[in-house]
Amino acid sequence: MKAVILAGGEGTRLRPLTLNVPKAMVPVVNQPFLEHVLGYLRRHSVDQAILTLSYLADKVQAHFGDGTGYGLPLCYSVERQPLGTAGAVRAVHGQLDGTTLVLNGDLFTDIDLTRLVAFHRQKKAVATIALVRVEDPTSFGMVETNAEGRVLRFVEKPKREAVTTHYVNGGIYVLEMDALSLVPRDTHYMFENGLFPRLLAEGWPVYALPMEAYWLDLGTPERYLQLHEDLLWGRCSTLWSGPAAPTPFQGGHGRRGLCPGDRIARSHAPLLGNDCLIDPDARVIEPAVLGPGCRVHKGAVVRGGVLWEGVEVGAGARLERCLVGRGCRLGPGVVVSEMAVIGDYQVVPEGSRVAPGERLPLMAAQG
Repeated sequence: MKAVILAGGEGTRLRPLTLNVPKAMVPVVNQPFLEHVLGYLRRHSVDQAILTLSYLADKVQAHFGDGTGYGLPLCYSVERQPLGTAGAVRAVHGQLDGTTLVLNGDLFTDIDLTRLVAFHRQKKAVATIALVRVEDPTSFGMVETNAEGRVLRFVEKPKREAVTTHYVNGGIYVLEMDALSLVPRDTHYMFENGLFPRLLAEGWPVYALPMEAYWLDLGTPERYLQLHEDLLWGRCSTLWSGPAAPTPFQGGHGRRGLCPGDRIARSHAPLLGNDCLIDPDARVIEPAVLGPGCRVHKGAVVRGGVLWEGVEVGAGARLERCLVGRGCRLGPGVVVSEMAVIGDYQVVPEGSRVAPGERLPLMAAQG
């Protein structure tokens, strides 16, 4: 079976982390996010993936190539103009040859794709949607079904008083070619408010299956950090698929998350990349992830958070559940507060304070 991964988003809500890297390539436990996605698809017998790209597409292609090193043949579709979720899949219609999986490229989940496809085929559906349960459906696409799972109605971002179910569109679909033939060519067109409502209106068999699974999109700094904390505390697991991938990461509290050759002192078992150096009088406290080549100097404290490759933390600095891009230099005595986000290669002078939620470089909030 083939899968289409929608990975063209700019990741504006994650900026400044995504100024130099596409959202699909941000590191998750020190591996590009898409590597986790490819490992996930391999476990469910997907034999080829098509990546639809746009923003910084060349960086994705350069890293993954034809997929040889990741055990899954890859090809690419690069959009010159935004086509939307359904439009992007319509653009690769000629490369598909039957039942196809489609998933948003910013989802970290362990939804059982094998079960989803089996349900789709059993129901002889033209489209099947994986549903996930959320506490507050008002920010999502609510999906109402009958007892057999046939979709009755879609409600995008319902008002609180209109909520009838806590199951929402999980961004993973099984599609037949007949459904894709209804998508106009070379046009911005969405599954959520375009194709799926049209299929329903014309009486096509559209089904949805509630899935009890871990599910999170990493579109915001808060959720990106939450994913790392969930992984380190063992609330979810993943499998890296790269050519140099280590033993499957299982989270938890011990040193098993560490890579061979790490040097660490006075640490409560964070996850460290290769060649990290932590002064014996510094502390790195879980759940924290440090990328390869990080340096934490005397008296510094890193309490939670994610530091990308090559970050230097000066003597006596204090970092609290923050996100720091690659190559940053944080001077002695710097304080970086909770949920602050620092982009690549920033220099924070000695004694500076980065406020809670502040983003460096300074930039307008984007959705």
